[in-house]
Amino acid sequence: MHEKADEMAADNAAARPALVVGAGPAGLMAAEAMARAGRKVVVHDASPSPARKFLLAGRGGLNLTHSEPLPLLLGRYGAAADRLRPAIEAFPPEALRHWAAELGEETFVGSSGRVFPKSFKATPLLRAWLRRLAALGVALTSRSRFVGFGDGGALRFASPQGEDIIEAAAVVFALGGASWPRLGSDGGWVEAFGAAGVEVRPLAPANCGFLVAWSDHVRGRFAGAPLKTIALRHGDARVRGEAVVTATGLEGGAIYALSARLRDAIAADGGTTLALDFRPDVDEGALAARLVRKPGQSVATVLRKAGLAPVAAALMREAGPLPESPEGLATRAKRCELRLTGAAPIARAISTAGGVAWSEIDDDFMLVRRPGLFVAGEMIDWEAPTGGYLLQACFSTGAAAGRAAARFAAAADLPAAGRAG
Repeated sequence: MHEKADEMAADNAAARPALVVGAGPAGLMAAEAMARAGRKVVVHDASPSPARKFLLAGRGGLNLTHSEPLPLLLGRYGAAADRLRPAIEAFPPEALRHWAAELGEETFVGSSGRVFPKSFKATPLLRAWLRRLAALGVALTSRSRFVGFGDGGALRFASPQGEDIIEAAAVVFALGGASWPRLGSDGGWVEAFGAAGVEVRPLAPANCGFLVAWSDHVRGRFAGAPLKTIALRHGDARVRGEAVVTATGLEGGAIYALSARLRDAIAADGGTTLALDFRPDVDEGALAARLVRKPGQSVATVLRKAGLAPVAAALMREAGPLPESPEGLATRAKRCELRLTGAAPIARAISTAGGVAWSEIDDDFMLVRRPGLFVAGEMIDWEAPTGGYLLQACFSTGAAAGRAAARFAAAADLPAAGRAG
């Protein structure tokens, strides 16, 4: 009789599903890893459909990863590189490209080294992925929002039908940060984790725009104007790229590349100065020679003939009265200093810094205070620039957390199974 009871207990333990909370790239990859390990998996997501932010990213071409050598790629993660290294080494860019190819989406390397699907779209990849997950037995429960922890390790979910209390063999949380909240990443999990005693570093905007107190002239005439082929300098950091003037400040790829240090400098000092070089391919002396004014020639004309667009001329005036001399104009064009007063709102950022502190996570991405609960993706305290690094780390940490969660669930099954034998 006892043997039969133990057999039933073993069967029930093995039947307990593993949960994934969050249906973005990290969560779906964790679900795939657990399902491939033989685990029944249920994915809960608050949105009506999965991977909504992933689909939005695909509108710009879906930059999946980057082709640069792994040591350089890992360096893009800054202080978090050592903690992310094992996960990325276990599922590196080459593995990600092979995974996409198996789903029918071949990839290619662009001129910048970034990796894209040949379709340039997220939708075909996601559809194929969801079909694979369904074939693996993964179930998706939409409109099911995680709201907190119950007694004995159970999870609480709110759905249109009411509140559900769910227990699982293991759980992977992949709830994202707080950027683009209308697509699901609203940071709503932070309070529940904090109440459970898990340290969460404050969420902050990353890869974001910054605020500048423009004059009415710039705000009214140049909002939306591109700044092409410029260089930006902040302290000892210099980047080249493009930016866009907005009604409230600056955004764009070159700005995003400096966003972490700009954000931190503003937090420390209440503001910071960014220097713009509108002609990075021309040295200051050569530019000064082009800025010599002929009799009767206006400053606007000489600036335009020197290759400085009207928007550049306007920003040079924002930095103060224009110098009279060619040398002074050249210096202003090469080092146009603008005061940044703050970061753009987190809801408009591409990604988020902060999240679950690394001190709360073991090498398997399990919460040390909550055995059996794992975290993955952007809800962990790391950040990276755009260029494929964000999705790469989300996929890699999702795969690592999913594999570890499957091992944890299998080990939890063993005592009952052993008694049955």
